[in-house]
Amino acid sequence: MNFLNKIFIIISLICFFLAKSASQNNPYVDERALHFGFFVGLNSADFKIRTGNTTFDGVKYAVADARLKPGFSVGVIADFRLHDYWNFRITPSLQFVERELTYKNLSTNFFIRQNVLSVPLSLPVYLKYSSQRVGNYKPYLIGGLGAYYDLSRDQQKPILLRPLDFYVEFGLGCDFYFSFFKLAPELKFAIGFNDMLTPLAERNSGFVSQEDSKYSNMLNRLSSRIITLVFNFE
Repeated sequence: MNFLNKIFIIISLICFFLAKSASQNNPYVDERALHFGFFVGLNSADFKIRTGNTTFDGVKYAVADARLKPGFSVGVIADFRLHDYWNFRITPSLQFVERELTYKNLSTNFFIRQNVLSVPLSLPVYLKYSSQRVGNYKPYLIGGLGAYYDLSRDQQKPILLRPLDFYVEFGLGCDFYFSFFKLAPELKFAIGFNDMLTPLAERNSGFVSQEDSKYSNMLNRLSSRIITLVFNFE
C-alpha cells in the first residue's frame, strides 16, 4: 500500500507542475451535463482474517496476510454533473487481484503460502465532491458503494472465495486540465461487507485433498480490503 501511495504523490506532483505552467485549458469542460472516459490503474488487496481452530494433528499454526502483490484494473467512466461541485459517477471495471495467505507452523517456524486469485467484475457508484478550480487543477473527494462478481473461481484451490461481494469505497484525487483531455490520479480504499470464505461443507469435497483442507478449516471469515490507484482520462 505504501508503494501505491508514493506513486500517487509523484504523479500528482508531476501533473501539478505541468498544469500550473500552462494557461487555463478547457475552461468549460466541467459544464457538460454528461461525459464519458476510461481509466487504468494498479491495485493491491488483502483480507481481514478471523481464524477458527488452528491446531491440526497436534500442530499449532498462525495465519496472516503475506506480502502485498500488485494487480491491475481497467474500466470506463460515466459522469453526471449535479452541481458546480458535485458529480454522480458510475465506473464499471474489470480487476485482476492476487492475495496471499501465510500459514506458519509454530513448532518448526516453517511457512506455507497459499495464493488466492480473483478476477472481479466491479460496478461501483460514487458521489464526487470537488473544490473550486484553480488554474488547471482541482482536488476532489470521492465516496460510494459497489458490488463485484468474481469471474475466476477455482474449485480445486484450498481456499475458495464466494463470487459476490458488496463494499464501501472512499478516496481522493485531483483533476488536471490539459488541452484536449482531463487527467485525474485517484487513490481509493474499498472495504467489503461479506464473508468471502466458502466453507468446505459448501463445496465439492472431491476437489480438495485432506492435506489441503486444513488451510480452509483454519479460517472462520475473510473480508476483502482493496486499495486502488487509478488514472482517469476524461
